[in-house]
Amino acid sequence: MTIALPARMEVRRIPFDLSQPVMIAFAALLCVLVVLPVSWLVIYSVTDRTGAFTLGNFRQLLTDPVFVDPLITTLTLAISSGIICCAVAAPMGWLVARTDMPFGKVIRSLVMASFVTPPFLGAIAWELLAAPNSGLLNKAYRALAGAEMDEYLFNIYSLPGLIFVISCYTFPYVFVLVANALDRIPGDLEDASSILGGRTWLTARRITIPLALPAVLAGALVAFLQAMTLFGSPAILALPAGFHTMTTKIWSLFQYPPKPELAAAASLPLLVLTIALLRAQQLVLGRRGYSVVGGKTGEPRLVRLGWLKWLALALVFGVLMLPVFLPYFALFNATFSKVASQLIWFDNFTFKNIHFVFFELSATKPALQNTFILGTLAATIGTVLALVIAYLTARQAVTGHRVLGFLATAPIAIPGIVLGVGLFLSYTRPPFVLYGTLLILLIAYVTIELPAAYQQLQSAFRAVHGDLEDASRILGATRLQTLRQITAPLLRTSVIATWCFIFVSVMRELSAAIMLFTSETRPMSVLIFDLKESGDLAAIAVLGLTMLIITFVVVTLVNRIPGFGGGARLRNT
Repeated sequence: MTIALPARMEVRRIPFDLSQPVMIAFAALLCVLVVLPVSWLVIYSVTDRTGAFTLGNFRQLLTDPVFVDPLITTLTLAISSGIICCAVAAPMGWLVARTDMPFGKVIRSLVMASFVTPPFLGAIAWELLAAPNSGLLNKAYRALAGAEMDEYLFNIYSLPGLIFVISCYTFPYVFVLVANALDRIPGDLEDASSILGGRTWLTARRITIPLALPAVLAGALVAFLQAMTLFGSPAILALPAGFHTMTTKIWSLFQYPPKPELAAAASLPLLVLTIALLRAQQLVLGRRGYSVVGGKTGEPRLVRLGWLKWLALALVFGVLMLPVFLPYFALFNATFSKVASQLIWFDNFTFKNIHFVFFELSATKPALQNTFILGTLAATIGTVLALVIAYLTARQAVTGHRVLGFLATAPIAIPGIVLGVGLFLSYTRPPFVLYGTLLILLIAYVTIELPAAYQQLQSAFRAVHGDLEDASRILGATRLQTLRQITAPLLRTSVIATWCFIFVSVMRELSAAIMLFTSETRPMSVLIFDLKESGDLAAIAVLGLTMLIITFVVVTLVNRIPGFGGGARLRNT
């Protein structure tokens, strides 16, 4: 029997679905980004210079004082910074989130200012403030106290000085975790405690603090991890003082004569410890010991401090002087002063430093061009990569989506200096000789920023219902067409925010770039570091303020996007 079709009826042709090939391509790309450098790290760590298998590299790391001392210094630095950050940031988070202390939004903004300040730039600013001979604070002390020229109040070139500077730019991690946790604690529990006769401080000790404790512990782990993996601040403050941390020691192993096998062996313990700390953080944040069960909850109940709120406000602003006001003043002073170590006044005010940096320093223009090219490409590629992977994993669109999600988040466990070593070992040999090109830096930046971009966009996907996508699929669209025409426009706010924050992060990245740059591919962060080596503090201040201005402009524009209420995590170097 033959069935006649109406003349006007059209048979819709279902286009070929590229989702599975795209998934395979993205998985292969992630393997290149993540697995390849780690594999070369492992290979180099267990081979000698002749290519033979050996464990001698690890034996030397564990027995040679040249390597043992930096390891002990790194652990001391990380533990001390973690304790200081929790001791300072946890009370600040409680004051801002759970009390009636005024100017809470201003304080959060100032904490964000220290959050986005590159730690290596903060270290340079504190060098201007607290260098024994030329530091502004020490010069002011000698002038006021009538002390001798060889006396000083602060010495930033010391282990305590390094701990102090790293803590200044690590405590925001703890503050954000604690403040957000306290913001989410409902006021009903505290109201119930009050009704049952519990006083304010008893309620805080038995209700509020236990609920916020996982966030405090997670913040301590993050502070420990950041202090352990930073390169810029130790390179600027520890090396002049005559001691190494593990990151600066790894970097020094690539100075002449290079010792890549020892650098690889020294990088693996950092990688393993980072993975362990991140796993511990997940366990702490995911613990079920304290949980809030219920539906609609009340607003948090603020603790009335009375006149003490002004004392608390003064203490908080005193703390924020250290990472924000004083360092920014030092950079501003060095920018417009004829001598960076002299206070600006009418007789030594000048614009020559700015003119020198932008019109006479030959390295400025290439560094700015490299930074903007790398920032634009890394932000675009990283956002597209994170968008597609987040879609495939959030919608469970393909077989193996869990593997994609794991590979997309795996780089968060690779410290920047370790990734730089792995990429150097991977791309200085055939068939992929990329060292000396912008491409190797681009690979590093995309790899470093992919986890944050992926996590933010995956959260955005979960907030968008899948009905519209299902309707699109029923009408014959493929998954990629649906993503491009339906889902991506709905997520444009998150996509733009992710792009901007990757761009800002690329500007600030130093740890990996210091291992991969050449004179032709040097970005702004490395140029600032190189100028520090030559002692040109005025030029550093000009470039540092330029970097900060660009950063704050981008962050401000992102926060003004309609409907944007989140943020992206930025990685310190």
